[in-house]
Amino acid sequence: MIEALHRAAADALETAEQAQAIAQSEATSPESKAEGKYDTRATEASYLARGQAERVAAMRTLVTWYRRLPRDLKSDTVSLGALVTIEGDRQDTLFIAPSGGERVTVDGLEIMTISLAAPLGQAMVGLEEGDDFDVTRPHGTETYEVIQVQ
Repeated sequence: MIEALHRAAADALETAEQAQAIAQSEATSPESKAEGKYDTRATEASYLARGQAERVAAMRTLVTWYRRLPRDLKSDTVSLGALVTIEGDRQDTLFIAPSGGERVTVDGLEIMTISLAAPLGQAMVGLEEGDDFDVTRPHGTETYEVIQVQ
């Protein structure tokens, strides 16, 4: 599972690096040179290039984190590096990582990464199997149970 997440992060890094190179090229291109005082193409292109560079740096950090993560890591509580199964309206398997948003399928099981900064991650931190918790969402409060922590 960690290998699949590492590959997904590495693929996302490659895509982000390509986007960053394009944005950097656009920001420094003669085509982006302002043609008047209200022409902001160069400024907008430089903002995009900077944002892409920050994304690349964050993705490099995540890829390194996955590479260094022990493959036999086990946890009894919800914490960074834990694989957690929760049940609410449906059952979900989550991997607690420095940043979230990746989805991988391993042996037919979909695993989604979330960070401890996410509302769901914040609500789960420190919980153990069998613990219930609530998460406030825009449409109301949802109750979940921690089914398994690995």
